[in-house]
Amino acid sequence: MPSPPAAHEIDTLVIGAGQAGLATSYWLSRAGVEHLLLEQRPQLGGAWQDRWDSFYLNTPNFAFLLPGMTYDGPEPDAFLPRDEVIELFREYARRIDAPVQLGTEVTRVARVDGADKGFAVETNQGRWLARNVVLANGAYQVPRVPPSAANLPRHITQLHSHDYRNPAQLPDGAVLVVGTGQSGGQITEDLLAAGREVHLSVSACPEAPRRYRGQDTFYWLLEVNLHGPDYGINGLQAAQLPSPAARFMCNPLISGNDGGHTIRLRDLGRRGVRLHGHYEETDDGAITFSDDLAARIALTESAFRQRMQVMLDEYIAAAGVEAPAAEPVPALDWQPSSSGARLDLGAEGITSVIWSTGYGLDFGFLDIPVLDEWHYPRHSRGVTEVPGLYAVGLPWLTRHASSTVAAVGMDAEYVAGHLAGR
Repeated sequence: MPSPPAAHEIDTLVIGAGQAGLATSYWLSRAGVEHLLLEQRPQLGGAWQDRWDSFYLNTPNFAFLLPGMTYDGPEPDAFLPRDEVIELFREYARRIDAPVQLGTEVTRVARVDGADKGFAVETNQGRWLARNVVLANGAYQVPRVPPSAANLPRHITQLHSHDYRNPAQLPDGAVLVVGTGQSGGQITEDLLAAGREVHLSVSACPEAPRRYRGQDTFYWLLEVNLHGPDYGINGLQAAQLPSPAARFMCNPLISGNDGGHTIRLRDLGRRGVRLHGHYEETDDGAITFSDDLAARIALTESAFRQRMQVMLDEYIAAAGVEAPAAEPVPALDWQPSSSGARLDLGAEGITSVIWSTGYGLDFGFLDIPVLDEWHYPRHSRGVTEVPGLYAVGLPWLTRHASSTVAAVGMDAEYVAGHLAGR
């Protein structure tokens, strides 16, 4: 019986070649560490390739801050469309000469017996022995859909936002969008622009103004992420989270489309979207929602003012930044009508449901007991409790913006430095 092929040996394997993996590669190369990025996709571009056709990046161009490549174009306050974002990452990989092996799915990572012997990494393209492994496979791996979605009638088309591309892929009829994070809000607007009738199930994601005190709101958020601790403002640091579960809270309802704008639930209602409470279950051709729509809308509207605005104002004052006063919130007196807590899909002509209900982490290939009860690696600044095993690019790894293009390079630099120092 022939022997299995010999394993490839390498110092460091980076799992994933999205923004986290590429940023890590940049710093590993500068440190002279032999490494290879394993990317399961056939092309570079990361999870941005899973966004819908009309998608625009929600962070302004000035926040494109990958190590060794930052935005230097003429429109720093504009927003990049999906295909340009993808091409920028491909250009980045070329510019830093990242060693990437595409079409390579990692199926198992396990420790090699013996003290600090490294890791055995199994893939669909062979087996590797690596002294170090960096988990950079991202936070948007497993689309989450409520189990009761299986109870929807078979004739209803169901898509997660991961698979939604444009209104033309849906059958004629009304559409129910479940979830009001960034994806839910933007997909709702995409459907409205196509003339579709839309129902929208409201979650707990907060609304936020696109601009605040003379700057894009993300400008201030990034300032607090990066420099807040210098002024004693630590609310966007991971150590200040009220619980580990808070790492997965949704991002504010906001859009980079049409030059960047605020999305307000009341405005969507005024434009004809039928708003409903939080999705609860599906049964016998009907969907049940929480019967608290008015209170839920009020909660999403107040969340920014009660927490984020206070923090940003404190930072502006502490840092001595000259900024105009806060703009008044535009008045919008639209009130939701009582639509009840139960929606009959057939009676409303609903033929499609889009689940904008987020993603879960996927470390199913990791045969090492290093995950907590939320399937998140136990770590300190991306250095896990297992020598040689690291994580980069996860939400709230060290701060609120850890998984964004603006801040992932900082965590990658620390991890690469620690790894090189082994």
